[in-house]
Amino acid sequence: MSTSLAGQPLASRLHQFYQLTKPRVVSLIVFTAVIGMFLSTPGMVPLQALIAGTLGIAFTAGAAAAVNCLVEQRLDALMVRTRYRPLPRGQVTSLQTLVFAAVVGGTGLVILYQWVNALTMWLTLATFVGYAVIYTVVLKPLTPQNIVIGGASGAMPPVLGWSAVTGEIAADALILFLIIFAWTPPHFWALALYRKGDYAKAGVPMLPVTHGDKFTRLHVLLYTVILTAVTLMPFVTRMSGAIYLATVLVLDAVFLWYAARIYVAYTDRLAQRTFRYSIFYLTALFAALLADHYIRIPI
Repeated sequence: MSTSLAGQPLASRLHQFYQLTKPRVVSLIVFTAVIGMFLSTPGMVPLQALIAGTLGIAFTAGAAAAVNCLVEQRLDALMVRTRYRPLPRGQVTSLQTLVFAAVVGGTGLVILYQWVNALTMWLTLATFVGYAVIYTVVLKPLTPQNIVIGGASGAMPPVLGWSAVTGEIAADALILFLIIFAWTPPHFWALALYRKGDYAKAGVPMLPVTHGDKFTRLHVLLYTVILTAVTLMPFVTRMSGAIYLATVLVLDAVFLWYAARIYVAYTDRLAQRTFRYSIFYLTALFAALLADHYIRIPI
């Protein structure tokens, strides 16, 4: 297997670097950040803040993902889910990945500082450090609570989007943060349950590996209950109205059903379906927040 990009077509080389950014993960990050932008203002988001903020956040998130791939390349090679990433396959080198992450991440931060505001740049840098260093290097290999503690970084995108438009952090932005923070454990532990063998093989202390399936299944259920309570906060604080309330009640009911079924009648197939639903859940929830923001139906 080649360990460099030499001799590869340009399109193939670009694709390998693109894959380093974990595009599916980053797309959800950018989506929630953009929703945060729109929720921060009663009208239209200024075009400069929208474009520059989106690009800056996307570039920095992609760079953080590349650093994650760099640090975890040995583990990725041992796991079925990740063994086909560019680094384990030798399609890019560690040095190439490091240079790529530095260029893309640095560009993102410069965009935010020059064309958005300094607060968003510093918050985005802190999020980068939180994910690429604190979570990836420190928490993930050391504690089964890595997802809970490290979830703070993953919950930051709507706050970044909010600050990109307003230049400040508001209470409503922190509610959006809490929603993603509470969503992360049941989302990721559903994946960890049916990928437990991979994590055990790689020596990663995920909750199902260290505490067993039943303990993890209980925590999926408990965190889903917490998530249900947190997702009602936008309505309670009058951040949102009827459209959001109707949507989130249905979304929460389905998520609770999945979590309860995982607890009482677990199968790997059910955990896979729960993981996929959790992604749809967060996307639909933030879409409902956006729709409710501009189409307010009084109750």
